Parts: sequence; C-alpha cells; structure tokens
Amino acid sequence: MTDLTRRQALLLTLASGFPLIAGSKRSFAATQKVTVALDWTVNTNHIGLFVARDKGFYREAGLEVDILPYSDTGAGTLVANRVADFGINGTISLFTQKTAGADLKAVYAVVQSETGRVVFNAARSEIKSPGDLDGLTYGGFGSAWENALISTIIRHDGGKGNFETVTLGTSAYEALANGSVDFTLEVSTWEGVEAELKGIKQRSFVYADYGVPDEHTTLISSSEAYLKANPELASAFVQATRRGYQFAVDRPWEAAALLIAANKDALTNPALIEASLKALIDGHYLRAENGAIGTMDPAKMDAIGGYLFAAGILRDADGKILAQRPDFAKYFSNSTLG
Repeated sequence: MTDLTRRQALLLTLASGFPLIAGSKRSFAATQKVTVALDWTVNTNHIGLFVARDKGFYREAGLEVDILPYSDTGAGTLVANRVADFGINGTISLFTQKTAGADLKAVYAVVQSETGRVVFNAARSEIKSPGDLDGLTYGGFGSAWENALISTIIRHDGGKGNFETVTLGTSAYEALANGSVDFTLEVSTWEGVEAELKGIKQRSFVYADYGVPDEHTTLISSSEAYLKANPELASAFVQATRRGYQFAVDRPWEAAALLIAANKDALTNPALIEASLKALIDGHYLRAENGAIGTMDPAKMDAIGGYLFAAGILRDADGKILAQRPDFAKYFSNSTLG
C-alpha cells in the first residue's frame, strides 16, 4: 500500500461518536446513489467504507453506495472525469493532478499522518542513518516524488543525496528481500506488517524525521462540480463514512471480519488484515492522538504542498513546472464533516 505508498507512486506514473445528520435518517425524497472508487486492491485503508455500507450507516443516511474496485485508471482520474463521485487517493496524487488542471478537492483524511517508510534489511548493519544510503541502489516505482523524497532525507542527514534507481514497481519488495536492491519505500501499516508476519527483519527511516513534511497519506476526494451540485449528499456520504472509520477504531475485530467477509476472494489472510488494522489504530493513523478522525490539518496540507512546489514536482496543464505557489487551501475542505 496510499502514500510514499506504492499506490501513490504507481498512480503518479500512469458508528459511534458521530451522530447522523438530522437524526437517524436523511430526508432525501428517495435513496441517493453514490459511487466511490478505490485506489488499490482492497486493504485496511478502505475499511471504513465497507463498514459504513455493511453496517447500514449509508442506508440510514439515505444513500446507496457502490464501491468501485481498483482499475488501471486512478481514482482521481475517475472522479475528475465524473465516472465516480468520490475516490480514495494520496495527497501527492491529489496535488499533482489538481495542479495540472484536474477537478479534484479532498474532503476526508483516511489517515492522520504519513504511513510510508524508507526500508532496508535489518542485517545491513552499515546503514545506521539515511546518509549511509548515498551511492546505494533504490528499488523504485518511477515517480519524481520518490527522487525528491529520498534526496531530501539523505541530504538532511549530511549526505549528498546521490543514489542509483532501478524502477521495479511492486517487485521492489522481492528485490529487497533477495538483496538485488539496497532499499525501497513501503507502507508500515501494510507491507511492513506483512514482512513482520513473515519473519522478515527490517529497519526503516521515518520521512518526517529527516526534513520531509508529514502528510495525510491517504484521502477521500470529490470534484468541485459534484460538491457544488450536491452539498447535502456529499455531507451525508462523508459523515456516514466517518461513522464507519470510527466503528473500525472502536470495534476493530468486528470491522476486520466485515471487511474480510465482503472481500473473500481478495483478502485471504485474516492475520494480515487484523495486524494491519491494529497498526493503524495503535499508531494513531485512523484516529489521531487528539481524537481527530477524517479531519485534514490545514498546516499539514500547506506544508506538503509547499514542499512539492519547492521541489519542482508540481506542473501545470502544459507540463511546465509551476512558477507561482498555489493557494493550497483550495485543494481541500473539511466542511462536509459537519
């Protein structure tokens, strides 16, 4: 898995605690249909959507929600082109797509802080800090964001920021395990958990410890056009979704069982789902230490946007690097959270 998550990189290259609005039911004339597109194959980042659907939170809000499976077309593209009403995407993909002219606006933060890590085999005792990655080989996913990210981390530790890159996609994890590459990026709450369950010993560096702003790795976005035309519908969806994620935090084992039951063919390792969800909860990713669920931090959004702008990653519709810093406050809104 979000955000730099493997999803993010690949896409760049191609109940309780939250009452329902107006009581227990929305006052729509009829059940309203809503579509939401996934950013990757089903995983624990998506758990709130399935809980909200299968516990009836959407139905109670007057909604019939269709969860669209991951496809070769990114969720942000589906939303911007009106194929889906909402979609899960990463902060990096949101910023790069919107800057390039896509009609996108984030409405919900699935995770409250960065889940990605720079990771390497624990046996590499010579790697003590990021500066030691200079000159080594990185198993990557093919995005400009990765190069900026890793260079920043190495230079922040006193290194030159020079490394070799082999673009491998998700094969990077196998390459790391067999020693074909020296390091890669992974999501601590998914690949990291999976490695631990397999007994693979790893060490890692946290981006924010080495000069990279923290971010909401995974978001839910809609389009400005949809939000303007359907304000009450959008609020109903977002708030019912937040009920789903709240339920997952408060009753994780029941939520995990719901997610697995809804995706039996895709989720064949219950231990991974349960351990991943535990990591998301214990690490205060789904619910921050201050109790926030779903809320996007304006300062955090502005900081990562500023970092992307300064790194020359944000480009306009003509593919030219932006010369003027955008107003990143327009890229997201917490208003539908109520």
